[in-house]
Amino acid sequence: MAKTIGWGILATGWIADLFVKDLIQTGHSVVAVGSRAQASADRFAKMFGIATAHGSYEALVADPNVDIIYIATLHPQHVSAAKLALNAGKHILVEKPFTLNAGEAADIVDLARAKGLVVLEAMWTRFLPHMRRIREIIAAGTIGEVRSITADHRQKLPDDPKHRLNALELGGGALLDLGIYPISFTWDILGKPESIKAAATFRDTGADAQVATLFHYESGAIATTLSSSDSAGPNQASVVGTKGRIEIDRVWYSPTTFRVYDNEDNLLETFDGSVAARGMQFQAEEAERLIAGGLFEGQIMPPSQSVDIMATLDEVRRQIGLRYPGER
Repeated sequence: MAKTIGWGILATGWIADLFVKDLIQTGHSVVAVGSRAQASADRFAKMFGIATAHGSYEALVADPNVDIIYIATLHPQHVSAAKLALNAGKHILVEKPFTLNAGEAADIVDLARAKGLVVLEAMWTRFLPHMRRIREIIAAGTIGEVRSITADHRQKLPDDPKHRLNALELGGGALLDLGIYPISFTWDILGKPESIKAAATFRDTGADAQVATLFHYESGAIATTLSSSDSAGPNQASVVGTKGRIEIDRVWYSPTTFRVYDNEDNLLETFDGSVAARGMQFQAEEAERLIAGGLFEGQIMPPSQSVDIMATLDEVRRQIGLRYPGER
C-alpha cells in the first residue's frame, strides 16, 4: 500500500483556506499548519480539523509527518519560504505567481533539483479537466494549427491604497495577481513567445491597474491578454485555429464549460468541466503523483516553464516600467 502523503500548509490566509477545503473534501491528508503567530495556526487548525499547529514556519518544515508544503504566503515571501522548506527536505507546491521574478524562480528550481525534491507551481487552472481536454483537442488537430488566443482576467477589486493588491512592496497589482492566469494559458498552448509588447495603466500607489499584452510566435500565431484590478470583464477565452475554434466560458480559468466549432460554425463538441469542490485538488494530485513516482517534473507545469513564465512577466514589467521595492 502506497504511503499517504502528508501536507503541511505554510501561511493561513484566504488562498490557504480555499486549498485546504478542496484537499479535505477530496480525501487528501493535511497533517500540519504553520504560521508566524501561534494563534493564527491554532485558528486554522481548529477550522479544518488539522492535528498539529505550529507557531513558526521553521517548526512546520521540521515536522517529520509533513512530506510536502503548500506555500501560501504573499508573493515576496515565496522565495524565502520555498528555500526554507527545501533545505528541510520537503517537497513544495508554491502558490502562483511562483515568485516576483525569474531570478528568484531559478534559485528555487535549482535548489529543488539539487535536493532531489519536487517543486510545482500552484497554477491550478492547468490541471483542471477542461484544460486537459483542450490540450487533447489541440494535439489531435481538431482545430488545425493554432493562429490566435484571446484571454482576459478582469475583476473589480478593492480600491483601498492600503490593500495588499495595491501595495507595490507586497507585489500587488494586476499583473502578478491576475495577469499570470492568461499569460500562463498562452504559454500552455503556444509556448515561448518570439516577441512581447505590453501596455499598462497604474494606480496612485504605483501598482498596475490594467495590463495588456500582445505576444507573437515563430509560427505566426498571436496571443492577446488583458488583465485589470479596477474593472470587471467577461473573463472568457478562445483558441482559434485554421480548422476551427474553442470558446471557453466564464470563468475560463476555473471549472467551466467550452464548445468546439469548425469553420462552418458546426458544433463539434461541448465539454462540461464541473468538478467537486473548487478544483484546487487536481494540482495536489499532480504533486503527489510526482512524489510517488520519484519524478522531478511533469509535462503539465514543469518547473523550467515556471521560470520562463516569470521571465516573460519580467519583460512585461520592463516595458511598462514596473519594479517592486527591494527587488534584486
